[in-house]
Order: sequence, then C-alpha cells, then structure tokens
Amino acid sequence: MIKHLGIIGAGTMGAGIAQAAALSKVEVVLYDINDTILRQALERVKTDFKKGVEKGKLTSEQTTEAFGRIHPRTRLADLSHSDIVIEAVIEDLRIKKDLFKHLEADTRPTTILASNTSSLSITAIASAARYPERFVGMHFFNPVQRMKLVEIVLGQRTSPETAQRAIDCARQLGKTTVVAKDTPGFIVNRVARPFYGEALRLLDENVASVEEIDRIVRIEGGFAMGPFELMDLIGLDVNLAVTQSIHEQFFGEPRYRPHSIQKKMVESGMLGRKAGQGFYKYEKKG
Repeated sequence: MIKHLGIIGAGTMGAGIAQAAALSKVEVVLYDINDTILRQALERVKTDFKKGVEKGKLTSEQTTEAFGRIHPRTRLADLSHSDIVIEAVIEDLRIKKDLFKHLEADTRPTTILASNTSSLSITAIASAARYPERFVGMHFFNPVQRMKLVEIVLGQRTSPETAQRAIDCARQLGKTTVVAKDTPGFIVNRVARPFYGEALRLLDENVASVEEIDRIVRIEGGFAMGPFELMDLIGLDVNLAVTQSIHEQFFGEPRYRPHSIQKKMVESGMLGRKAGQGFYKYEKKG
C-alpha cells in the first residue's frame, strides 16, 4: 500500500497523476523547480475537481479532502520519504539521468524510482544509477484522471519486487496495468505511430481534409477522437518528440519517420489546444 507518493514535474502529466493519487487517498508531494508552474497545476486540479462536482461524479467533501493531500514543493529533498517517486519532466535522456542520479542519493533505499517517459529507454535512464533494480517505467496517459491504462515498463535490471510495487501503486490509483518490455515506444506509442503518420500522409497527399479524416475515424473506426484531434490534445510538440525518439531508437526505420507538416506546425507555435491553435482553433483560457 502506497501512503506517500512523490511526483517530479507539475506539468499536465504530473498534475494529473497527483490528482488521481489524491483522490485515492494517497499523500502527494508535487515538486517543480518553478513555483508559477506549481500554482498553475493546482489551479488545473481545482478546476477539474469543480467540474467533477458539477457533473455529480464527486462530492465537495471528496474534492476538498483530496486537494488537501497535494503538497506543492520546490525542494527535491522534500521527496525523500516517498514510497515511490514518479518523474514527469521533459523527454530528455540527459536530464532524466541526472535527475534520478540525485534522487537515488536523496531517497530511502526502499523507494521505487519511476519514470513516466513515453518513449525513452528505462534501461538507459537507469544506466548511471548504483542500484538500477529500483528503476521502472510507469507510463500514464493524458488526461491521467480519465485514462485507465498504465504501462509498467521493465528495464533490463528492474527487479521483480520493483515491478510488482509499481503495478500495485497503479492499481491503487484505480488504473489498469500492462507490463511491457523496454522497447522504443513500449506498446501504445509504438502502435500509435502509424495512426498519426498515415493521417499526416493522407493530408499531405490531399486525399482528404483534417475534418474528414477525423470524422471517418470516429464514425467508421469507433474511435473517441480522430488522429488530428488527438494530436491537438496531446500537443503537437510532445507528439513530434515521441515520434522523433522512436524513429531514432529504431535506427531510422522509415515507418516511424516524422512528417514535415507536424514539424513546421511546431516551429510556428501551432501546438494544439494548449496554444489555442493546432489542426483546429480553440478558445484560449485566461
């Protein structure tokens, strides 16, 4: 049973994991180096809690108690007593390795160190550690508070005990788990590359419009969202970074090649919902 969860990174994923954990009666230390990002994360959680109450899915008492379990911090040392620490920072291998090297020294020997990476190798992240058996991947999906799946990714030296504790933690948060090998993109993101890639190629070849492709996928495929709607939700920059990472890790395999349409959109700041403009236009909040 997890009582204390540490989360590094108060962006969309970190805040979502914190929210899910707090609702599961777990005490959460939410760390970020930027106090402004922490405040924004708490506001997002508060807003989502309010929507849950308005829809009758949560009570005011539940949300008040859960919100009180999230403790924002700007000192890594405040994570030292966590049962599990989940990292949810930028997809940069060097940054993650350096971060976990410090965490390994500052946490208890029994603390599980997990990465929410969506594409990077868990084995590579743990390579600088003294005890790589403590490392595991816990890949949540966006929006965390609604998506049920968590991929438990085993590095080459992840111990069975570490894997089981990660599975137990995810299930405690109300999630369904699948255990994956440490392969580029794991399961979901590897399967998803052709979904996005072929949609972009269809668009580039003028086979159909963004709206038509999304509509067909929803109506005939039974998907909740089309590929372009989903890229806008995830963030085109995040989606492109994952595609580039998987393409590189598979030594330039053509079927995973990023598309120039997405690259140009990212360069122009058209990142999707969070920017107010992606494949669709959105009303900016605030």
